[in-house]
Amino acid sequence: MNRVLLLKATGLVTAIAAITLLVPGCSGTPDGKRQNDWPADHAGPKVVVSFAPLYSFAASVAGDDAIVKNVMTSKGPHDFDPTADDIALVTQADLFFVVGLGLDEKKAEVMRTRSGNKNMKIIELGEQLDKKDLCEGFCTHADHGADHKHDTDPHVWLSPTHAAKLVGFIRDELKSKDPAHAAGYDARAAAYIEKLNAVKAYGTEKFKDKQDKKLVSFHDSLAYFEECFQLNVRGVLTKKPGQDVSNKEMTELIRICTKKTSPVRVILTEPQYSTSSQGEILRKELVNSGVTDPVLVEFDTLETVRPDELTPDWYEKKMRDNIDRLAEKMK
Repeated sequence: MNRVLLLKATGLVTAIAAITLLVPGCSGTPDGKRQNDWPADHAGPKVVVSFAPLYSFAASVAGDDAIVKNVMTSKGPHDFDPTADDIALVTQADLFFVVGLGLDEKKAEVMRTRSGNKNMKIIELGEQLDKKDLCEGFCTHADHGADHKHDTDPHVWLSPTHAAKLVGFIRDELKSKDPAHAAGYDARAAAYIEKLNAVKAYGTEKFKDKQDKKLVSFHDSLAYFEECFQLNVRGVLTKKPGQDVSNKEMTELIRICTKKTSPVRVILTEPQYSTSSQGEILRKELVNSGVTDPVLVEFDTLETVRPDELTPDWYEKKMRDNIDRLAEKMK
């Protein structure tokens, strides 16, 4: 092939490649969120969830009877802003599962409005929990009186017990939307709840012989995990992710953690945030105050996910990983 023909051939290949990238359906985002990724030949419900734990729950119940897609990946519900691809995704969705409780429902409403899909139902799963099953956020300051209140902690998915209840709500919504496959949703939900019960049993066994269950969490997120596994969260580094700890808050945290009668040595950090610096400052202060062997332990609150890791069993694996890392460092 002479040089002119070679250049023409190369140009043709380049043009075809460019056109392929522009034609809908030929390319999608890595996590398959584009609108045109909804299967055209699937008659079942089209379900969207806000972030990864809800994907595991919904996909486990849906099986092959419904299509489930996840919105948030590298940014979790505290930091997420919907993109054009996210808006495109929900234009055809029937159901949108969110936690609610002040965490992600407003972003879902924005997506519904911008997509023009008025028929999409947004289901706030956390709002369906009994009020007695909800916890207040952690108090990060000392001055409070009888009327002192905090917002509800929305991190209900970090308790396998609460997660099982969310799965039941998802099952009921799918049955209502698609009654022809109700038996399948019932069976798969029951099987998945058994797996969640096994995660709880696993954690209970891991922590049962620990004599010191005190810890400091990175952000205000562990009330339900603490309750489920009978741990003792004595403080938090920051009320909200990305918010720096003030000098006053750090001083109070050091005071709490260095009490001679009940020192705290376990400090949790989170992989999705740059937490090591604040956690290390606290750890060093504990060392200087005579606390024996203070340690940083990574705890994933499951708010972000790598798209290639997202599977129905992702939640179980991640929760077991959290339990293993924490139990290893507790005494």
